Amino acid sequence: MSIFQAQRIGFVLSGGGTKGLAHAGALQYLEEQGIRPAVISGTSAGSIVGALYAWGKKPEEILDFFKSIYFFHWTHFTLKKPGLIDSNSFKKYFEALFGNALIQDSQIPLYITATDLVKGELKIFESEVPLADAVLASSAFPGVISPHIINGTMYSDGGILNHFPADILADECDFIIGIYVSPIEKIEAHQLRSIKAVTTRAFDLLYAHTHMQKFGNCDLVIEPEALCNYSTFETNKSKMDEIFQIGYDEAKKRFTAQFG
Repeated sequence: MSIFQAQRIGFVLSGGGTKGLAHAGALQYLEEQGIRPAVISGTSAGSIVGALYAWGKKPEEILDFFKSIYFFHWTHFTLKKPGLIDSNSFKKYFEALFGNALIQDSQIPLYITATDLVKGELKIFESEVPLADAVLASSAFPGVISPHIINGTMYSDGGILNHFPADILADECDFIIGIYVSPIEKIEAHQLRSIKAVTTRAFDLLYAHTHMQKFGNCDLVIEPEALCNYSTFETNKSKMDEIFQIGYDEAKKRFTAQFG
């Protein structure tokens, strides 16, 4: 692995819900090649995996963490906040791991993105914010998870404005590895027979085009297309194992193709 020696390596982890477990699978393969990041940027699910990894958790421990949380448990639901699920209901899981640690206390420097809903601006957390809060803000999927409040500011999913934060690391690293776990779904023409279907498809393509332009910031992109077959909020544990393995296999495939 001489190409990586003495290089400052950055990992970029996209959003993608439960499909973010493919990040952990890819990290497992990269670890086996002796490749460790000097810095990580992550959004939404990528912020969760990135934070756990930067805190010192192994990829398989990250898989176990995802399996340990039943996303749609009745205690997570809310009728008083703008979302089906209360973001604060997950805080106990992250505080059990991170305590009151700040984002800069991570073993690996970490950038986490979120969206300031009132100002309509991207927020990049890198210091002076509790790690648990930064992750919850970045992961507050609009319409599903309620916005997360930090110091009076309402934050929602970082993926709204920056689903693939490769640009954040562009001037910081010698080599950037991007892991993108939100591939465009492959569909047939007959699936586009309603206004809703066409509109949804149009916005999916628009967002994907914006995110994929940032692939140019990366020296290696791992994009598991097989994830099209999985739900954003997958709760089946055997499917979580499959997603992890897909990430591992795709990392191996892309790495071998580029470096032999």
